[in-house]
Amino acid sequence: MAAEIVNPRSDSKSGTDADSASDGAFDPAFALHRGGKMAIQATVPVRDKDDLSLAYTPGVAKVCSAIAEQPELVHDYTWKSQVVAVVTDGTAVLGLGDIGPEASLPVMEGKAILFKQFGGVDAVPIALGTTDTDEIIETVVRMAPSFGGVNLEDISAPRCFEIERRLQEALDIPVFHDDQHGTAVVTLAALRNAAKLTDRSLGQLRAVISGAGAAGVAIAKILIEAGIGDVAVCDRKGIVSADRADLTDVKREVAGFTNKGRLTGSLEDALDGADVFIGVSGGTVAEEAVAKMAKDSLIFAMANPTPEIHPDIAHKYAAVVATGRSDYPNQINNVLAFPGIFAGAMQVRASRITEGMKLAAAEALAAVVADELSADRVIPSPFDERVAPAVTAAVAAAARAEGVARR
Repeated sequence: MAAEIVNPRSDSKSGTDADSASDGAFDPAFALHRGGKMAIQATVPVRDKDDLSLAYTPGVAKVCSAIAEQPELVHDYTWKSQVVAVVTDGTAVLGLGDIGPEASLPVMEGKAILFKQFGGVDAVPIALGTTDTDEIIETVVRMAPSFGGVNLEDISAPRCFEIERRLQEALDIPVFHDDQHGTAVVTLAALRNAAKLTDRSLGQLRAVISGAGAAGVAIAKILIEAGIGDVAVCDRKGIVSADRADLTDVKREVAGFTNKGRLTGSLEDALDGADVFIGVSGGTVAEEAVAKMAKDSLIFAMANPTPEIHPDIAHKYAAVVATGRSDYPNQINNVLAFPGIFAGAMQVRASRITEGMKLAAAEALAAVVADELSADRVIPSPFDERVAPAVTAAVAAAARAEGVARR
């Protein structure tokens, strides 16, 4: 009711009803999104003049003066340490691509409510009206005093790498590009358990990643950090290798720490004898290439809505199959990671999120179902109530161990 009062219907009664599908049928997605999916709510009452004088003037002045004298008190007497800015420019939204800031807002609102639902962290969606790297960085830096963390979301590669790096250098609060690191953490957790289920260690596996964008690069980095035997990253032109002259700076860096086997050629060439396929690119992998993978292969085809390898085909050859979809087992879902990662980092007022904290998150996530493993259960459900507390505790402990915690 309140949402309708503040934000009345903008669609004409005589025209097409936005709450209906094109054939006139009721569409629950539009109905759910009417007026937005979130709101700001007070945590203290304002019932009379005494409450008002404490929540606002003159009482608020005492708190402001105290913070001015001791800036660190802002964490205790404002919402700063409990709220994340979810920042996008709308250039890489889900599978929709560059749809702009306004069209990205439903996704950013969704991300914010997931923060609250699964991590107990408040979040504010912020869609920026610029795609300029310097302007995005400057804007986020200027907003940072209001927030305890920054979650970068749906910003296209390769700009996302520079934006994250420069913001991490400029700010003393956690900055985390979820499309990179959330995906990487959940992928590593699932792969640890899949390897365990098939009586192998990460060090015995050779992986192939299809996609050299934000997620693919981050997955390659975390797998190397975790001790995988080898990993080759492939883009549209084939295996990212040091002998290619067409590599971007980011891909040149990737070539430097991956592909110890010095493979060259196509994705299909890389899959010959590979133990693991990780898809974060879209496209389709031919069944003939899948058939050439090693026995008891592990296939994580995570493109949405169409996996690179259809599960029906993957199951012919693989011991474990995972996708990015909720209608198949083993969904690689970022919501398993980012709420707990931010909750743990902000609990100890970490200045940043380190590689060690991400590895700790993956280990904790894998451990949730380590005693319940099956081919259809190598990763917990997002609704498993054990997930967020486990990840939160592990990240907080890792932050302390790595010296980035401030309490």
